[in-house]
Amino acid sequence: MLEKVLIANRGEIACRIIQSCRKLGVGTVAVYSDADAGARHVRIADEAIHIGAAPPTESYLSISTILDAARQTGARAIHPGYGFLSENADFAQACQQAGVIFIGPTPDTIARMGSKAAAKKLMESAGVPTIPGYHGTDQSDDKLATEATRIGFPLLVKASAGGGGKGMRIAGSVNEVAEAVVGARREAQNAFGDDRLLLEKYLDTPRHIEFQVFGDNDGNIVHLYERECSIQRRYQKIIEESPSPFLDQALREKMGQAAIAAARAVAYRNAGTIEFMVDAQRQFYFLEMNTRLQVEHPVSELTTGLDLVEWQLRVAAGEQLPLQQKQIKSRGHAIEARIYAENPDQDFLPSTGRIHRFAHATEDEGVRLDSGFEDGDVVSIYYDPMIAKLICSGADRQAALARLRLSLAQTAIFGPMTNLPLLRRIAADAVFAAGEAHTGYIDENLAQLLQDEKPDSLTYAAAAVSEMQAREKRSLYAGSPWDIADGWQANGRTRNRLVLRARGQQAITVDIAGANGRYTMLKDNENLSFWAKEAGSERLIIESPQRSAAVSVLRHGDTLVIANGDRATTISLQHPYPPGVDGTDEAAHPGSPMPGRIVAIKVAAGDQVQKGQALVILEGMKMEFTVQARSNGRIEKILYQEGDMVDAEVPLVEIEPDREDAA
Repeated sequence: MLEKVLIANRGEIACRIIQSCRKLGVGTVAVYSDADAGARHVRIADEAIHIGAAPPTESYLSISTILDAARQTGARAIHPGYGFLSENADFAQACQQAGVIFIGPTPDTIARMGSKAAAKKLMESAGVPTIPGYHGTDQSDDKLATEATRIGFPLLVKASAGGGGKGMRIAGSVNEVAEAVVGARREAQNAFGDDRLLLEKYLDTPRHIEFQVFGDNDGNIVHLYERECSIQRRYQKIIEESPSPFLDQALREKMGQAAIAAARAVAYRNAGTIEFMVDAQRQFYFLEMNTRLQVEHPVSELTTGLDLVEWQLRVAAGEQLPLQQKQIKSRGHAIEARIYAENPDQDFLPSTGRIHRFAHATEDEGVRLDSGFEDGDVVSIYYDPMIAKLICSGADRQAALARLRLSLAQTAIFGPMTNLPLLRRIAADAVFAAGEAHTGYIDENLAQLLQDEKPDSLTYAAAAVSEMQAREKRSLYAGSPWDIADGWQANGRTRNRLVLRARGQQAITVDIAGANGRYTMLKDNENLSFWAKEAGSERLIIESPQRSAAVSVLRHGDTLVIANGDRATTISLQHPYPPGVDGTDEAAHPGSPMPGRIVAIKVAAGDQVQKGQALVILEGMKMEFTVQARSNGRIEKILYQEGDMVDAEVPLVEIEPDREDAA
């Protein structure tokens, strides 16, 4: 077994690798940038070494720096995790030349599979079905336009060296090809340093299904069954599960055989994934091969009972695969939900900042949380915004889904905005529950999935009681009878006024009186009487003449998450008499919706622009965003240059709106 492993990554996956290394008695070395000096993976590793500034190109993507860190710490093996250098053939080759074990496939395999075009040609020769398209060397605009017309529309314009949805655009007609090519090239160059593209036929309502494969140095290759990854936003997976509810046993066996054939075609070693697209007629096509461990590997671990990172370490140490294909069984069901720091209401823009509190479901039987963040940690602009993965399992899909719904309701992050409300709505949705969601599911149902349910009176009562009890505790500590929060005042007022605003709803005003568990609340001109008692940490039992419920109240400051069963509502306490706030002129000073780097400025001072016209393109947290004009007008001034880093909500240009738009 290996003695010491340097983990050339950060966040959740670094913590996950440390866990398996510790189980096997393998020493661990964490690396960290300036931005990650106090990060969780640094805190839990046996050793940690600084590798540079916050930008990935100056730290996590610097091959020489990573290898120097391995030499300094005496680590004779490097685990690349996923992302960063995990699929970089030059890095794997540099490790080999330095006498360091690269925990992954050979440099040659990475190079051959790193190009989607080359991979498709190889799969065709191996008899694996591929999607119709173009993956030639002629990358001229004219050639791509000609091939696009031949393939037909809609079609995908994709980065040849890419993955994770980066450098990908949909063209619905020949008129959209040129713009899609420009955008995909730019994003591919920024993300992968390679702007080559390929074209693919866009499949209607496809399912994204992948097979986990493993190979060793002796040529043994197995698969660990499939994962369905059809729930995606921006071509990035957010919910994955195993087994797929779409496959029958015959198709599962056929795809498993194709996955092994694909891996055998490149003499695959260590962990990898063969990704397929499956159309509505159940025809499957090779999409790509990921030559690394996948984010969603936990669902395979929970259904097979195997530790995939342990397998990686054993294979890298020269051992044979622990099991043969016939010995690998899949039992039960597992579902993973990725928790991102982002705002689904604003086109999934990343969100940054300090996590003041991370409350989550207890890791019990069937509940697992993989995270690189804890209370007080900061979500940075420089890296992927994924905070954690919540994975739930059960005897069957229904049991796993029920456990996921409950666990999501018991999870709250106070600080950056997250996609937790969206995940809860997906888990509760009938289409997903029926196993009928395809890759276009979120786009087709986004408005419905973002629509929050109106809380009932009991939920508002729980929020009000939580505030009353907090005041009572503060009053008892203060020791003054005038501070008791029972609503009594010398002027005869007998109620406390609270303003509660549930997420996605108008604020409401309630008047509540009482103490010591007995309360009355006036809401919408209706008097409600109820009893409340604590039932453990952050648990309340609320009873009224009509109904009762046990609820969880997760809180930080004036923000509360009320969880009633598998439903959760975010409620903020607002001042009953707030001061006036001046607004800002967004039309005249369109600003950056997120922190990032300016990669393109599309206008110049003096230009006339139309509402909706592209002004500036930003890149941050592994995505691009286009700032558009909010009115017709004339550009007066460009406030930044291409390459500049900007904070969120700062003006980027100055526009003199046309008179009719300014009215």
